[in-house]
Amino acid sequence: MGLKDLHLKFKQGLQLRRILKINTGFKKKEANITKKPSWMMPAVSHGHHVVEGYDESDCDYFRVQREQIEELELWLFGVSDPRIGDGVTKYMQAHLFDKKPKESYIKGKSQETMKKAYLSAKSKVRDAQETEEANGVGSVSAMVIDGEKLVLANMGNYRAIVCREGLAHEIGSRHKQSPKRSWSSRFFKASNKQSKSSDLVVGAEKIENDTEFVILASSGIWEVMKYQEAVNLIRNIEDPQAAAKYLAKEASNRLSRSNISCLIIRFD
Repeated sequence: MGLKDLHLKFKQGLQLRRILKINTGFKKKEANITKKPSWMMPAVSHGHHVVEGYDESDCDYFRVQREQIEELELWLFGVSDPRIGDGVTKYMQAHLFDKKPKESYIKGKSQETMKKAYLSAKSKVRDAQETEEANGVGSVSAMVIDGEKLVLANMGNYRAIVCREGLAHEIGSRHKQSPKRSWSSRFFKASNKQSKSSDLVVGAEKIENDTEFVILASSGIWEVMKYQEAVNLIRNIEDPQAAAKYLAKEASNRLSRSNISCLIIRFD
C-alpha cells in the first residue's frame, strides 16, 4: 500500500468519526427535550372543606390556583391560618408565576421559591405581632408541576401527608420509604427537628404511579387522628370533595378544639 493510499484512508476514517460524533450528539439532544405525552400525565382533582367556628374572621384561608406557562401546567394549593392568609400565595405569584420563567427554572427553583415564600409570610406575621417569633402560625402548601413533580411545605401544626400505596408519608419522614422515593427535604431551623411546631419543612419528589392523593390539613385534623388513620378513612372515597368533607366532619365529631380545615388532591 502506497503512502498516498494510506493518507486517503486515514482522512476518510477521520471524517467518519466526525460524522458519528455529530450524529451521537444530535440524538442525545433530542432525548433531553423529549416530554411525556399529556395522556400519560395523571389527572389532578381536588376538594376542600372547613368546619366553620363562631368567629368567621378566625377561619382558615384556602387557595386553589392553576397556571399555564407555555406547555407547563402548574397547580398551587394551600391552607393557612388567618394570620398567614394569602401571604404565601402572593409571594409565589410575584416571584414565580408572573415572571413566566422557563420550564427548567420552574422545575429547578420551585422548592427554593416555596421556602422563601414561607419565610417571607412568617416574617410579616412576626413584624405585625412585634415579637421575635411568630408563635402558633400554621400553613401548608402543595405545588404540582406538570403532573410529574410534587413540592410540599408545611409550618406549625399544619401538615401535608402523601398517600402512596395506602401508606401515609410525611414530609421529611425517614420511615417507610425506599431509596428511590425518599423525600428531598430541608429543615430551616437550627435544631433540625421537625417536632417543634414552628419548624418550616419543604420537600419535593416525583409523582409516581403509586402516588394516590395528598392531604393538606390544619391542626384541628391532626390533634384528633394519626396520619395513617386519616389516610385509611378516605382512601376509598374517590371524590376528593366528599373525602375532604368526611375527614373534617370526623375531626369535628371527635371534638377537635382547633381550626378544622382540609384540602384533598387526588391523582387519577
